[in-house]
Amino acid sequence: MPPVDKVITPSALREWPLPQPGQGKSSRGRVLVVGGARVTPGAAILAGLGALRVGAGVLTLGVGSSVAASVAVAVPEAGVVWLSETEQGSIAAGSVSELAGRLAHADAILVGPGLDDAELAAALLVALIDACAPELPFVLDAFALGALPGIGTAAQALAGRLVLTPNSSEIRRLLELDASGEVTDAMREEVADRYGAVLSSDNHVWSPDGSHWTVPAGHPGLGTSGSGDVLAGAVLGLIGRGASLTQAACWATYLHAAAGDRLAASVGALGFLARELLDAVPAVLSELQA
Repeated sequence: MPPVDKVITPSALREWPLPQPGQGKSSRGRVLVVGGARVTPGAAILAGLGALRVGAGVLTLGVGSSVAASVAVAVPEAGVVWLSETEQGSIAAGSVSELAGRLAHADAILVGPGLDDAELAAALLVALIDACAPELPFVLDAFALGALPGIGTAAQALAGRLVLTPNSSEIRRLLELDASGEVTDAMREEVADRYGAVLSSDNHVWSPDGSHWTVPAGHPGLGTSGSGDVLAGAVLGLIGRGASLTQAACWATYLHAAAGDRLAASVGALGFLARELLDAVPAVLSELQA
């Protein structure tokens, strides 16, 4: 497909339908979220529920052992793996061995929501890349995403099977630039090209071949704690259902933005919560597929 520059509208998405879901949960994909340190388990919960809200069939959450029981109660729909922690409650890189059974059956993996230590996140990501099948799609967010510039050839191993969901400051980190300054479309395109990744950032989607999509929805109210976790989880869930990386990013970015617009109308432009996005997404998805 040659590079394209398109606006993502409801009609455009209807002309690009998602794979039809099967009758059973396994046919809609098995997805894995790795994150949820002791101080931030909610990020992994939001991401996992985001995946279920777009139709993923089977969810596993790999979270720190000190919060795993609470997470299992909060998300009874998920299987929960108790991951080894440091004394401070960060997830240890050696915990990857505890995920072995789930990694073998996953259709896609999201790493990052709720990780709280940059160095440990980098070590965990490298260990996961080594442990996973070479074709397994990865979605990276937060500290796991920021680890890419420092992990060398391990990052190259993800090219072609990677989706990134960075905010503006993370775009600059991925390009190893100073933290301040305006982020441009050229910078987003460079990130996609450098890492061989599909990129969803600030209502823009870029693919490594230079194709670009814009979502004309959303507003500043989406800039709230946990909102990015919902987006990353929605991308994960759609990949698990069988969507291509680009299709998953485009659909998820639109669903996330449109859900925010609905909440702005019903709750207020500011003050709605990321967890409320989860309730709004299925209705938007159903209308697009009607």
